[in-house]
Amino acid sequence: MLDWLFLQEQLLRGEMLTDEQSLFLADVDDTAALVGMASVLRDQGHQNVITYSRKVFIPLTHLCRDVCHYCTFARTPKKIPQPYMPVEDVLELCHQGASMGCQEALFTLGEKPELRYNAARRALEELGFSSTLDYVKEVARRVLAETGLLPHINAGCMDADEIAGLRQVSASMGIMLESASQRLCEKGMPHYGSPDKEPSRRLQTLELAGQAAVPFTSGILIGIGETRRERIESLLALRQINERHGHLQEVIIQNFRAKAGTLMSSAPEPDLNELLWTIAVSRLIFGAQMNIQAPPNLSPGVLPQLVAAGINDWGGVSPITPDYVNPEAPWPHLERLANETDAAGKFLEQRLTIYPAYAVHGERWLDERVRTSVLRLSDAAGFARRDSWVPGEEHAVPAIEVKLLAADVKADAVSSDVRDIVARCTKTSELSEVDVTRLFNARGADFSYVVARADQLRKDVNGDAVSYVVNRNINYTNVCYFKCQFCAFSKGKQSENLRGRPYDISAEDIADRCSEAWSRGATEVCMQGGIHPDYTGQTYLDIVNTVRSATPEMHIHAFSPLEVWQGAATLGVSVSVFLQRLRDQGLNTLPGTAAEILHDEVRANLCPDKLNTEQWLEVMAASHDAGLRTTATIMYGHIDRPRHWASHLLHIRSLQQRTGGFTEFVPLPFVHMEAPMYLKGNARRGPSFREAILMHAVARLVLNGLIENIQASWVKMGKAGVAACLSAGVNDLGGSLMNESITRAAGSGHGQEWVPELMEAQIRAAGRQPRMRTTLYGDVAPERRHAAFNAAPLAEVRGASAGKKQRSKRLSVVDSSLGVADTLTVKWMHEAQDRTVYESVMLMAACN
Repeated sequence: MLDWLFLQEQLLRGEMLTDEQSLFLADVDDTAALVGMASVLRDQGHQNVITYSRKVFIPLTHLCRDVCHYCTFARTPKKIPQPYMPVEDVLELCHQGASMGCQEALFTLGEKPELRYNAARRALEELGFSSTLDYVKEVARRVLAETGLLPHINAGCMDADEIAGLRQVSASMGIMLESASQRLCEKGMPHYGSPDKEPSRRLQTLELAGQAAVPFTSGILIGIGETRRERIESLLALRQINERHGHLQEVIIQNFRAKAGTLMSSAPEPDLNELLWTIAVSRLIFGAQMNIQAPPNLSPGVLPQLVAAGINDWGGVSPITPDYVNPEAPWPHLERLANETDAAGKFLEQRLTIYPAYAVHGERWLDERVRTSVLRLSDAAGFARRDSWVPGEEHAVPAIEVKLLAADVKADAVSSDVRDIVARCTKTSELSEVDVTRLFNARGADFSYVVARADQLRKDVNGDAVSYVVNRNINYTNVCYFKCQFCAFSKGKQSENLRGRPYDISAEDIADRCSEAWSRGATEVCMQGGIHPDYTGQTYLDIVNTVRSATPEMHIHAFSPLEVWQGAATLGVSVSVFLQRLRDQGLNTLPGTAAEILHDEVRANLCPDKLNTEQWLEVMAASHDAGLRTTATIMYGHIDRPRHWASHLLHIRSLQQRTGGFTEFVPLPFVHMEAPMYLKGNARRGPSFREAILMHAVARLVLNGLIENIQASWVKMGKAGVAACLSAGVNDLGGSLMNESITRAAGSGHGQEWVPELMEAQIRAAGRQPRMRTTLYGDVAPERRHAAFNAAPLAEVRGASAGKKQRSKRLSVVDSSLGVADTLTVKWMHEAQDRTVYESVMLMAACN
């Protein structure tokens, strides 16, 4: 004997109902109890988010061979101006939709009208196509290629070849099962005379779509004469197919609306209780993770109740086209939909036609011809990028984030798990990857809460001071034999796309730039470069020697972990020994760059020939053990996901707990414009604005009590981005730079220098107090500050073209007693193994 209380306990344990248990629900009349359990399950799977897709509705043809008794979409040839919508009209409509933020092109059409109407066959012949689906494929191809919208195709029953063809030009497809009841196809019932509504045919299409790995939508239509048990049997038929293939991305619960001019115009519509009962039962049958949808335009005025019943999606909503299937029911205005969703305690988030769980696994679910478009329209979690903001370009803060950043969120409006994780961060308790990933997935009120708590921590730790350092950035070469897929800076012999000439500057150039920087108030020189094939560990030692000779008091902040690793290897010594040599020569600190994403799953594609995660951490640990403090960075927003970011932060956290050697954490958003992997269609367009803000805020929370300084990169975030970051846990803006090559090579337009006047103006505009600092966060001498605020304009920088061999990185030898200034370089000096040989060389130079 089945018991409802027993089933509730089973569902709360995360166990799926059996078919028998599901059918038992047909006799459970307690809608309130079903709704309560469904709401709990929905929150387990989707937290506080309700999604929708912003779409353009394209009625490609109203002709249909079926005669469903409730439908006004299908019409006869005499009642329409043309059998098929011309492709030019489709493209114009999609361009208009794209300008209004639409990302989905919903193709809706009747079932194979050419099998019934001569008019359809003639029209197809004139267009040059043999079938309606051939025409659909061509129009969808052009929409994808020319407008950027992602086609979703509802083409009815299809065979395997037809599905395979449409998969090449669409991100998802669908077919409403409506009902698996054969009874509804009998004479006098709504599907009588409609061969394509035969349940076995529709279920076969769903099966073939699963075999073809097509993200698919389906659902049931309630109130057309079916019983509650038949609804559950229909849902179970869908679940069984999905259990085999996992391709059913949403289940739609659509309530019948009577329409004038149809055979069912006077049929009763299902009441609200029936709709809520069905939504709740659907959630219980499919579990926490399935996307359950109810169209909002079919139930105006009761949307919060639909949310409470267990839905997590409103379906497609168009700001430009009507619902051609239900023309009597206009779409709700998106602002109103957001407000009603908010009234239900949820946040309205935009998705693509392909749901997030499928978008993030595009290699399985998408044809390679569609995958790039999905990447460019999606964020790291697979939701839609709903604004045009990208790192490296100056854009206003997106309107939704402006609202969320300013929101005064009450704790009871925030998901309980988010409150718990944040509380553990403030207490510096242990955190799991799941915990940190959850923070990165915060949206709506959860997002506002995470950001606000991060900024409160910043205030507790740093007060209102915002620090920066006057420094000069020197990238001594862009020649590099590594093939990092994100890098637009490096140039090599086998470079796939040379975006500028290779250069390799001399020791004299380095010295001149350091001297000029010192005269302009700099306290630090930051130096990194490509991994030149001729560079050895001695090269890096020579660079330090040159800087120390030219500017004895300059703080030398130089060499990525990759350069350290390569330098040690070329000298045949351990990393620790090489670091000690660098320190003895005059190196002060190291930048913790080349970290990218500290997760080897990502690194295998992003930078396969670079250091792996363990090696990067090894260099950092060795640096700290040698007394050399470092920064820590993350370069995010390309092929990575929130769980990778979580892993990265936890690696940094763990090492800092052991060594305490990191001075600051620096998020570096991926600048996509000229990056090879983006140009090949294999990366997103950098992080969304929401993700960029969260990266700084979550870092502040996760690293609380361990790393006091969270830095925003002005060269990547821009003025508006920096201002927002200063309200999200950031207390430092890094260096003034004077020169910047790497981000500019990737396409950034934020300039090369923020002079102290600009830096401090930006900080004060945010209501904070500027503080010029040293590399190690000490106070600068008054003389340095005076020099920085009275600096002469920068001299033009000209990088020397790279030759066949590297240029010397040690200053030429000058012997004033002999009256000569010779071009003897460090290479010759190190070839002279003893003083006698060196003196002989000097004597030869004097004689010449």
